Amino acid sequence: MVPELEKPTVRILRPERVLGIIRAIKEQGSSKLQVISDFDMTLSRFGCNGRRCPTSHNILDNSRVVSEDGKKKLKDLLHYYYPIEIDPNRTLEEKRPLMVEWWTRAHDLLSQQKIQKGDIAQIVRESDVMLRDGFNELFDQLYKHNVPIFIFSAGIGDVLEEIIRQANVFYSNVNVVSNYMDFDDSGVLKCFKGPLIHTYNKNNSVLQGTEYFQQLSGRTSIILLGDSMGDLTMADGVPSVENILKIGFLNDKVEERRGKYLDSYDIVLESDETLDVVNGILRYILLET
Repeated sequence: MVPELEKPTVRILRPERVLGIIRAIKEQGSSKLQVISDFDMTLSRFGCNGRRCPTSHNILDNSRVVSEDGKKKLKDLLHYYYPIEIDPNRTLEEKRPLMVEWWTRAHDLLSQQKIQKGDIAQIVRESDVMLRDGFNELFDQLYKHNVPIFIFSAGIGDVLEEIIRQANVFYSNVNVVSNYMDFDDSGVLKCFKGPLIHTYNKNNSVLQGTEYFQQLSGRTSIILLGDSMGDLTMADGVPSVENILKIGFLNDKVEERRGKYLDSYDIVLESDETLDVVNGILRYILLET
């Protein structure tokens, strides 16, 4: 059915159930389908040749527009808060206020850097960011079949939109909700617009009125793509979901976090820097029969 599910990077706790969901989505057809995806480390790569690839925050944090002192402070925040973010032994209740603290402090630091709106395209071009192998096929298939893709990101919207634009896949069916910068009249960053989106509040609470999902209320089949426990709630604003397939990229601390991911995601992709499995499933679903 989907040969890509035989890849050695694929782990599935309940294979029969997963195949059932995929079949049900195919039966419903492309007009009922929508894709909801995280961006950083889900559509973008986690690493390449043993080196970490940057997230949309990292791209800015490590760029020439941030002072050395700013870079050091941002790195200190990362070293303090990232282990908390991925700690499998802490509850979401414990993590949420700490994530708000991290994002708020990082955004405040960036807002002091006098970043120019006009520099963002060049900063992205100069960065080491990479989308996962197969991104072209993913975006092309969805566009061709008129399937909306909703990117729900705790990253920096202006940066990730630029990444998608430079990859030439910012089609009309792509919608992004993320943390956007607010520039003054001379194009200098003064603050970030609300509401703040962090790893663990990707749900209704930050989708003002969820009018996006209301417009798509007929699209009751969902493929959800994420790389963290926080991504599991991204479809919470969708009215009357009939079928949902959750695919999780397990990029980091694989052994330690495997159990939790297998319990939470239908399909877990371990250290897989491609979109092969997602594309294989979409090919099967979207194939006109």
